[in-house]
Amino acid sequence: MEFWISLANQIAAQRFSEWAAVIGAILYLLLAARNNPWCWVWGIISCIFWAYAAFALYGLYIDGALQIFYIFISIFGIYEWKYGGKDHQELPISRLTWKQHIWIWVGGLALSWVLGAFFAAYTSAAATYLDAFTTVFSVIITFMVIRKKIENWLYWFLIDSVYVYLYWSRGGFLIALLFVVYLVIVVFGYLSWRKKLLI
Repeated sequence: MEFWISLANQIAAQRFSEWAAVIGAILYLLLAARNNPWCWVWGIISCIFWAYAAFALYGLYIDGALQIFYIFISIFGIYEWKYGGKDHQELPISRLTWKQHIWIWVGGLALSWVLGAFFAAYTSAAATYLDAFTTVFSVIITFMVIRKKIENWLYWFLIDSVYVYLYWSRGGFLIALLFVVYLVIVVFGYLSWRKKLLI
């Protein structure tokens, strides 16, 4: 019982920037799961607050840099979803090939190791290898989302699970709980996109 009371107190003590990031992120993911391009606007709002929290509150510099990247790439996402299909039509949902999966894993793991080693050697950043792993794969998966590859949801399930541990271990309980909510929405998103893919 004491654990839950302590957890509730810690969540209540979270800052405005964290709440804004969480609410915007949930709206982003819910709209993305429904294949709605407005998701990108809420993504931008969430990332502005999330970048501040990652840099200033938790010392997760790589994740903070990722949020800045998201802000700019979201503009590209809006365009691709609306006009990235054949003859500038709406982009349809599609699948990755096995060869693409292999390249994603080989390249992603190699880049994660290099980035983690760099930040471990030259910065005071926390959890550099896990932070690098989640960041590198989040960038890769974001491009899957932009191109409406259905497997993005499966990759997000893995990465979001790691994020739960990463933020919980740093005391970012509200953001850790956000990723738990993400895991539920990710399942909904996959099932929703699969239904549209099969139509």
